[in-house]
Amino acid sequence: MIGFKYTGGIISEEEYQKKIDIARTFVARAEQDAFGGWVNLPINYDKTEFERIKKAAKKINDDSDCLVCIGIGGSYLGHRAVIETLGGERGRTKILYAGNSLSAREMRRVIDRLGDADFSVNVISKSGTTTEPAVAFRVFKQMLIDKYGAEEAAKRIYATTDAAKGALHDEAAAKGYESFVVPDNIGGRYSVLTAVGLLAIATAGIDIDALMDGAAEERTSLISDGGFAAEYAAMRNLLFEKDYNIEILANFEPQFMYFNEWWKQLFGESEGKDQTGIYPASVIDSTDLHSMGQYIQQGRRNLFETFVEVAADYNGITVPKMDENLDGLKYLEGKELDYINKTANAATREAHTSGGVPVLEVTMPKIDERSLGALIYFFEMSCALSGFTLGVNPFDQPGVEAYKTRMFELLGKPGYEK
Repeated sequence: MIGFKYTGGIISEEEYQKKIDIARTFVARAEQDAFGGWVNLPINYDKTEFERIKKAAKKINDDSDCLVCIGIGGSYLGHRAVIETLGGERGRTKILYAGNSLSAREMRRVIDRLGDADFSVNVISKSGTTTEPAVAFRVFKQMLIDKYGAEEAAKRIYATTDAAKGALHDEAAAKGYESFVVPDNIGGRYSVLTAVGLLAIATAGIDIDALMDGAAEERTSLISDGGFAAEYAAMRNLLFEKDYNIEILANFEPQFMYFNEWWKQLFGESEGKDQTGIYPASVIDSTDLHSMGQYIQQGRRNLFETFVEVAADYNGITVPKMDENLDGLKYLEGKELDYINKTANAATREAHTSGGVPVLEVTMPKIDERSLGALIYFFEMSCALSGFTLGVNPFDQPGVEAYKTRMFELLGKPGYEK
């Protein structure tokens, strides 16, 4: 559910209802868009491929201590967000990440973490020619060949790529890599619930059936008129019109760090174009209250916050009782740490509101596969409706190519001579 009680009367009921009505009209447009395949994905995904993903994950668990996932942007942020939000890997196989930068130091760190462990590779790229993952794939492919030989190496490479064309598709077909499909009608930042994300998630021991069920349930609640997603899209657009042009996603659970990163790509890449859009930022509180809290409380009044709340309690850790009170915590003795954390959360929302920061609230029942699948779908629908309401195409990203063109010129790539 979503709440707006901390928006401080900035938005009138009349303008809010008007904007919701506008946002609701875009549900059908999102569904019909050439890149709107994610809208109905939770109910019409490829069941055969889904079972192959689970089978491949089991094989990886049986023969590999590590799975190196090679991808950048939407090809890695989504599944990393799911795995880390749900507490990390649950079995033998650890998930490592490569190809999301060009840093030699980071590449060395991943190689050193592998050591002598048995490993497999999941390379995720629609074209196979994106520079960062392509470079990393060369490195780890050679490591596999050196360790196992070419024939066995091919059995440890899983390619998630275009169904019919592209460099990676052609290599996978020629070398016999097991392949999964990057759908043509789903953009990278909306692709976490496709094979792009699901192989790594399943390998981590996470129940992908429950993840999809949660997304399907959320789709049912949103598909007719946008539901809470239309309300959220309307509110953030109204705040933007009133010069609140920075949104901070905030929560009080550190395991949401990569969920925040996925959310920032989703909204930043979808809305940041045509010289407009809300700038997406994030904090993990209470940690960041000791760094960013001062600015949020008393800095420029051009930002608003969206808090992701977890309704369920997480009990079991209490503040111990002690004879002395040197740290001044006598008043907290016997209290659950989760209760203290939730109290800090509530106090932060009230303090920031009193400081002139509008606060929106998104509540998930608990941190599990079903709830996270629903949250992912909620934000995907919210982003699409918000982008259309803003007047931009939430499914393209033309500006991403600018740095690539200049980089290719400087590196001397054929066809990009100055």
